[in-house]
Amino acid sequence: MFLQKAWRTAAFGVFGYLNFTKSGFIEHTKKFKEDEMKIRIDGKNCVVTGANSGIGYAVAEALASSGGNVYMVCRNKERGEAAVSKVQSATGNQNVYLEVCDLSSISDIKSCASRFHSKEQPVHILVNNAGLIDNNRTTTPEGLEMNFAVNVAGTFCITELMLPLLEKATPDARVITVSSGGMYTSPLTVDLQFSESKFDGVLQYARNKRVQVALTEKWAELHKNKGIGFYSMHPGWAETPGKLRTSEEGADTIVWLALQPKEKLVSGSFYFDRAEAPKHLPFAGTSGSHDIIDSIVDRLYSLCDISK
Repeated sequence: MFLQKAWRTAAFGVFGYLNFTKSGFIEHTKKFKEDEMKIRIDGKNCVVTGANSGIGYAVAEALASSGGNVYMVCRNKERGEAAVSKVQSATGNQNVYLEVCDLSSISDIKSCASRFHSKEQPVHILVNNAGLIDNNRTTTPEGLEMNFAVNVAGTFCITELMLPLLEKATPDARVITVSSGGMYTSPLTVDLQFSESKFDGVLQYARNKRVQVALTEKWAELHKNKGIGFYSMHPGWAETPGKLRTSEEGADTIVWLALQPKEKLVSGSFYFDRAEAPKHLPFAGTSGSHDIIDSIVDRLYSLCDISK
């Protein structure tokens, strides 16, 4: 077990250094096709969580530039209003709106989803971008470990509650979940809230991101006949100056997934730099762990108190 963990960490470090940095992005752009980002999505309704800064903001701005009606889901009302105004000014698209929601709160997510349902409009694109890495173990008022609450329970809850609105947008509906390369270092585990050993925020984040990838596979399987595409992706190592990627570079594949004709994409797949990417590193011992996703899904339905 120790040797396998050490191998995962080492393999991830080498793989990440070669691919996830700015230099990796520059190398991969040689295969990018410029026309793929010129596709218009006029009139399509796009929901982006964690949208007031960083990658989420870059995604919202890009989708607004492409003509989408963009709903920026943000926890803080003031920062959210400023971000909406900034996107409207930058793109000239006034169809950009704020939805205030704390993605660590199941109750808040249910209220937010209810507001979307009251609009009786289809949701064409849902981008699950909101994420958290907290090195201290804290719990939400609902009793959930904070990282898990945002990264897993929040992502699961909003996606499940949006499914009827996504079905209204078929055959073009899609869900894009922003995972992380950190998931390469961790298999799935039933200890969702990291209560069985000494807490490690970085490891919990990796575990959460592995769940997101496995959830995407499961959603694709469950809803394959409903005209909804489910994709997970890794933005690279972004938002830090120097060797790492800009927010716009981190957002690139999210926007690409949002714009492409669905026949070009594979539902359930994991994407990186506009291409399908492996979900497991060689000899890392993570692939078999996806067998427990059904029990995890059942647990999430229970924790979120929503029906199948």
